[in-house]
Amino acid sequence: MAFKTDIEIAREANKKPIQDIGAKLGISSDHLLPYGHDKAKVSQDFINSVQDRKNGKLILVTAINPTPAGEGKTTTTVGLGDGLNAIGKNACICIREASLGPNFGMKGGAAGGGYAQVVPMEDMNLHFTGDFHAITSAHNLLSAMIDNHIYWGNELEIDERRVSWRRVLDMNDRALRDTVVSLGGVANGFPRQTGFDITVASEVMAILCLATDLEDLQRRLGDMIVAYRRDKSPIYCRDIKADGAMTVLLKDAMQPNLVQTLENNPAFVHGGPFANIAHGCNSVIATTTALKLADYVVTEAGFGADLGAEKFMNIKCRKAGLAPDCVVIVATVRAMKMNGGVAKADLGTENVDAVRKGCPNLGRHIANVKGFGVPVVVAVNHFVTDTDAEVAAVQAYVKEQGSEAIVCKHWADGSAGVTELATRVAELADSGVSNFAPLYPDEMPLLQKIETIAKRIYHADEVLADKGIRDQLKAWEEAGYGNLPICMAKTQYSFSTDPNLRGAPTGHSVPVREVRLSAGAGFIVVICGQIMTMPGLPRVPAAENIRLSADGQIEGLF
Repeated sequence: MAFKTDIEIAREANKKPIQDIGAKLGISSDHLLPYGHDKAKVSQDFINSVQDRKNGKLILVTAINPTPAGEGKTTTTVGLGDGLNAIGKNACICIREASLGPNFGMKGGAAGGGYAQVVPMEDMNLHFTGDFHAITSAHNLLSAMIDNHIYWGNELEIDERRVSWRRVLDMNDRALRDTVVSLGGVANGFPRQTGFDITVASEVMAILCLATDLEDLQRRLGDMIVAYRRDKSPIYCRDIKADGAMTVLLKDAMQPNLVQTLENNPAFVHGGPFANIAHGCNSVIATTTALKLADYVVTEAGFGADLGAEKFMNIKCRKAGLAPDCVVIVATVRAMKMNGGVAKADLGTENVDAVRKGCPNLGRHIANVKGFGVPVVVAVNHFVTDTDAEVAAVQAYVKEQGSEAIVCKHWADGSAGVTELATRVAELADSGVSNFAPLYPDEMPLLQKIETIAKRIYHADEVLADKGIRDQLKAWEEAGYGNLPICMAKTQYSFSTDPNLRGAPTGHSVPVREVRLSAGAGFIVVICGQIMTMPGLPRVPAAENIRLSADGQIEGLF
């Protein structure tokens, strides 16, 4: 049986005008700023007008550690949103925007898949409404103004060896990781070593996703540390006087984007910070707006629950005053088999023992999420190669963990394949049993916060941090940054810092390589192991297969 590709399914969508989608949420056309017929931004005036309304229920979709077999977290998020609407609930979804770099590399897009997609899929996975371009431009304006300040006399006495603000580009380009700028003589400035990160790794991206309005955005931008003097005192963005112009460039990007699912249900798609080096959630402004407009809001956090969900709880919920009512953990039989030692080429063969052997990874995530005081249900994202015995093994294991696993077929059947999960999620969200609390209090010392995450979430024995890192953390505490949450930057593929260590490892250590202060975003980034802030393309990038057909249709996106 030949299956249609995601882009073929998306192209056949029976889309409604975006004004009709806005009307489902009570947004009048006066407050929609359309980008074509099928996408629009929601005005800040409208967002301000609904702040006195009661919040709906917040449902987080997270997953096990990602494997090459794929888990389908976004697909499940979209499917669950459609499923809730199909059973008569007023639901909206909130997801992140796609980054061009991974889109043309190996990961593909971020609009869901099969019959659980957000459309227009092509626009969402390419330039969309220009938010990422605005973030790139704002970030690089600051870069240019720093070098310009140094060129014209360096009144702030910036130590050129300690300019920490790099440049960004929304593309995977390993050649730009480490560069030298200002070569070519006196007219071009003072040569120094720097480099590029991918746009989604920019602190500006993290700030856009955590800011509550334009005033908060500018304050946070001004708080960013961009360089240091010789005495190691910080230089802030506001010292360079770039925060005002950056806010102007980000004015439209701050407004959430409204689109629709294949089943014409509303979806906010806004922001896109990386989940292994930033907090990996869509914008606070989109989530909080959706909660005022819908009875149920389904959102997702990046990668596995050890990264995305942990940061959603400890950073986003803490900062925005949110509390999830229910958490869905996405798992697949295929991923369980990979965690159980089966090679990707052999995933199509039934192997119940391998499924059981791989289930502890899922069990660890269930226990971790329950540790935040929220009810958990597992969504088994169904593949046609899954056998009844394999699915039964997952369900039996999850039952032993005090939770339940529900088979979902939204990829193939849309909302009709996910009504059982939607019904159970609505029951849990409405039950009021959630007793959410972050993992650590604001006042806990920074190193202790790191150790709390490492021991309680990763089940590590210890955190390895040398004297320089410990002294840096103490210095930040003395400077007034001790109450900030921790943003762990580590591999997404394992609970440990070793990407090859699958399952639910114990007895490992978490080595801290570097710590960075994101003073504007409001968190401390703790880098463990080798984390790339500028990815490279694979040997055969997806871009090689993306083209326009003879009739002008985009082909090859996935």
